[in-house]
Amino acid sequence: MIEQAKKGEKLSLAYDIIMMIAIAASVFPLMFVEDHPLFHTIEQVTVSLFIVDYLLRWLTADYRLGKKGLSFVIYPFTLWAIIDILSILPAFSFIGKGFKIVRVTRLLRILRIFKFIRYTNKLQVLGRVVRKEREVLLAVLGIALFYVFLTALIMFNVEPHVNPVTGASNFASFFDALYWATVTLTTVGYGDMIPVTDVGRFISMLSSLFGVAIIALPSGVITASYLEELKAEKAMNDKVSEPEDQ
Repeated sequence: MIEQAKKGEKLSLAYDIIMMIAIAASVFPLMFVEDHPLFHTIEQVTVSLFIVDYLLRWLTADYRLGKKGLSFVIYPFTLWAIIDILSILPAFSFIGKGFKIVRVTRLLRILRIFKFIRYTNKLQVLGRVVRKEREVLLAVLGIALFYVFLTALIMFNVEPHVNPVTGASNFASFFDALYWATVTLTTVGYGDMIPVTDVGRFISMLSSLFGVAIIALPSGVITASYLEELKAEKAMNDKVSEPEDQ
């Protein structure tokens, strides 16, 4: 019942729907600055469901992990179990009060969004695509990081640290240069930090052109692989449903 619903599993499907509604409701208060009594009620109800879900998954860990009694020891340290427990912790007042200073409580609640992946098949397909194409994506990431570091280093040493026109701070630190190189590589360019020298502007043009190629490459790889996964999944579902129809 607690696993993702397959075709014809009505109870499991109902469980998935209830949990997805609970996840959406639990992050709804994060969209508001003001607190409201209704938000506390939502938090209590949704966290209660999350705790029950966590306990059910822990109690049935041997079926999923297949290591008999050792499964109950391993499960709390798996990725999904850690996400579950971190998303539950902010609901406890003795934890929440200590975290409010650095606003980690609200940050941990955002982790609940990742729980959607467990109940959404299309997101799981995307995860399989990323794992399948991880070598290509890591290679592209490495190239992008190298280029960001290189352009940031050049701009930090070429550009004046104070804009001579406005007098405002401009590339005052290397982190500023990294920030500029990243947003330029992604072709965003917020305009809050601009080069004023000819060399800087030339590097900026190269970075924008290079950014188009960097973004286009992984996009094409992911799209092609995603379509392949969807076709393979459809073929598998059709094969499973054939005996049922007969």
